[in-house]
Amino acid sequence: MSRKNLIEIVAELKGRGVVFRSINDCWIDTTTASGEMVFNIFAMFAQVERRLIQEKTQADLKAACARGKKGGRPKISPDDPKVQMARKMSENLSISVGEICSTLKISRATYYRFLKIGE
Repeated sequence: MSRKNLIEIVAELKGRGVVFRSINDCWIDTTTASGEMVFNIFAMFAQVERRLIQEKTQADLKAACARGKKGGRPKISPDDPKVQMARKMSENLSISVGEICSTLKISRATYYRFLKIGE
């Protein structure tokens, strides 16, 4: 939640007659000017911290890309033995999806993803 949204929510609540008082921190009380100031300062610090994390994440992703690293799930080949086995087992209608998944030690989502590979 951004600082602006948080401040807007508290202002809207204040307009309805609702006040914000922190149970743990007695100095955050929007009924007083100093309490409202402390609330706004904390909201500002939270926003700055979130932005710093976003900037660091973006910089790390760019650096990894420059080193040739790609994010996401590794690509699975249609020739992968588990993919081929899942396809063969799925042709046998007497074997349930649950049995196939437990035999191959894969989730249902992975099973269905295997069936779509190479279509």
